[in-house]
Amino acid sequence: MVEAVLPLEAPSPAHICPFDQACSYLEQAAKELQLDPGLLAVLSHPRKVVTVSVPVKLDSGEVQVLTGHRVQHSDVLGPYKGGIRYHPAVTLREVSALAMLMTWKCALLGIPYGGAKGGIALDPTRYSIGELERITRRYTSELIKDIGPEVDIPAPDMGTSAREMAWIMDTYSVNVGHAVPGVVTGKPISIGGSRGREQATGRGVMIVVREALAARGKSLVGATIAIQGFGNVGSAAALLLHEAGAKIIAVSTGSGGIFSEKGLDIPALKNYATANRKRISGFEQGEPITNAELFTLACDVLIPAALENQITEENVREIQASIVAEAANAPVTLVAHKELEARGVTVLPDILTNAGGVVVSYLEWVQGLSYLFWDEQRVNREMEALMVNAYQQVMKQSQKRQVPLRLAAYTLGVGRIAQALSDRGLYP
Repeated sequence: MVEAVLPLEAPSPAHICPFDQACSYLEQAAKELQLDPGLLAVLSHPRKVVTVSVPVKLDSGEVQVLTGHRVQHSDVLGPYKGGIRYHPAVTLREVSALAMLMTWKCALLGIPYGGAKGGIALDPTRYSIGELERITRRYTSELIKDIGPEVDIPAPDMGTSAREMAWIMDTYSVNVGHAVPGVVTGKPISIGGSRGREQATGRGVMIVVREALAARGKSLVGATIAIQGFGNVGSAAALLLHEAGAKIIAVSTGSGGIFSEKGLDIPALKNYATANRKRISGFEQGEPITNAELFTLACDVLIPAALENQITEENVREIQASIVAEAANAPVTLVAHKELEARGVTVLPDILTNAGGVVVSYLEWVQGLSYLFWDEQRVNREMEALMVNAYQQVMKQSQKRQVPLRLAAYTLGVGRIAQALSDRGLYP
């Protein structure tokens, strides 16, 4: 494997280092494509890695110094694009892996972006809104020369939302002296956000699952689905799948989950979670279930929509789903993926399944640059066309090369970046 050199830090707390896993998938695609070793070496390294100190004065008066990262993997197709996450497990290697995945994702979907990712290692629930605003604005100011509508366009990710994007946009705009709505996507509608953005990733998951079931001669109507994670992505996917006629038999969060063989009332569960600070334990229309138990349920589709490395060699033999749809980034480890494929389980890869968010981010960016905004129906229509087209291309590539869907998706994404690099040439 070509090893990308990153600044030293503590090993990732994840079951398998996300960056090592991302490089392994890259190497597999490069071998399938017979890429030149020099091209592989370029693709294995992020173009720019920025680590900044983020000092903040807390409400108590205490000064705390946090560490923030922004990794820009590739801009060969266009400006960098990627989310900003606030989570205690954020590490430089994790962010680097996610930036690489974003590069392949954008290329796969045919979007003129490169991959980036950012984050701060913090638990946002332990900070007040005022503290989070000061953290976000300081982080933005530290990155002010490295972001912009033609350079690098952040978006929400785990632990952030439209609120943080509004703070980033305002901080950037104040520094440059005029409003720049295109500096971020996923921002509020009132300042140039796009309709349909909030549910975009979940809608993309629904579309890919629908297409995968159709390929098996099945429909969403009556399909049994279990979802790990009930945050923005998991809850949106659950609601849209429920509305399409699927039976959501289980959902879970970090504190536990709910199971009902008859199917859960997802609108009622969402209302319950909203009223209980995102907790779903105690919901009376189902039985308590653990995250570990959710993975063992017999169902048509299992959707891991939380963190990476959730399906591993330790629990993969307990998976009974026919389809695993990766709504999270890298939720299935390398070894577990091989086991699932050997058993005939279809794994819908993350760079395809959860691409709905970046697709609508791209549409938001286009709307902002043109100062012409669309209704939600058009946004959803444009996004669906791109998602369905990408799914069909992955299926054709899989059949043509006789490889699993993940490798098919990677060969498409990596191949397009490699071709663009070859066409542009290497600046001496």
